[in-house]
Amino acid sequence: MLAFMNTQNKTYQLLGGRLDMLSADRGYRAAIDPVLLAASIPAKKGQSVLDVGCGTGAAALCLVTRLQEIQVTGIDIKEPLIKLANKIVALNGLANRAKFFAHDLLMYSKLLTFDHIMANPPHHKKGSGNPSPDFFKAAANVEGKAVLEDWVSFCFEKVVKGGTVTFVHRYDRMNELINLMQREGAVNVFPLWPKIQGTGAKRVLVQAIKGTLCKTKIQNGMVLHTCKGDYTSAAHAILRDVKELKI
Repeated sequence: MLAFMNTQNKTYQLLGGRLDMLSADRGYRAAIDPVLLAASIPAKKGQSVLDVGCGTGAAALCLVTRLQEIQVTGIDIKEPLIKLANKIVALNGLANRAKFFAHDLLMYSKLLTFDHIMANPPHHKKGSGNPSPDFFKAAANVEGKAVLEDWVSFCFEKVVKGGTVTFVHRYDRMNELINLMQREGAVNVFPLWPKIQGTGAKRVLVQAIKGTLCKTKIQNGMVLHTCKGDYTSAAHAILRDVKELKI
């Protein structure tokens, strides 16, 4: 259980060097998913945000780097990741604005409600694929006891009316996620295209406003890479220049 707390946690940067992170065991680093997720949260001064399944805290910490007058809380079932997330908080001097706790979303929760909630859950269905023999990698990639419906229910239970719930997920599970979220609020869908708009999306952002009902809107989304493999100017603005992603 201490694998993620070894002395070889190497420092790397997100947001163009504005945020220092620590790699987990075997050099694992946060990908761009949590950065894009954080950029899409429309939090305002004085509001609170909950990051469900926060891992090492990349999304939450990207958010408080962009918005300095909000409070974020992160929860994850894997305590070693929470310990590492709190080390990263201390590394960046963010202890007054970011807190991380070990918590199982299937257990009774004493957490208060939040203005916005974001989540980057395991992307593969329970029992699917060939899970990694590494416990932590398997837990991060394949649903455990808590399946997608549990994640969605928990998020809407803990967000205030009029607040947003935002997921980053596999594009091929988009319809499943939409069906679950539109029970609770108006849904906006924002595909993340690899190189060509309308082709080959692997990830999608799905955001709902609790208590507002209207038709689901599928946005044009954003192209992440040029034909040469570089980030597009739109992606660069978010990943390097800490700009907001409006859905």
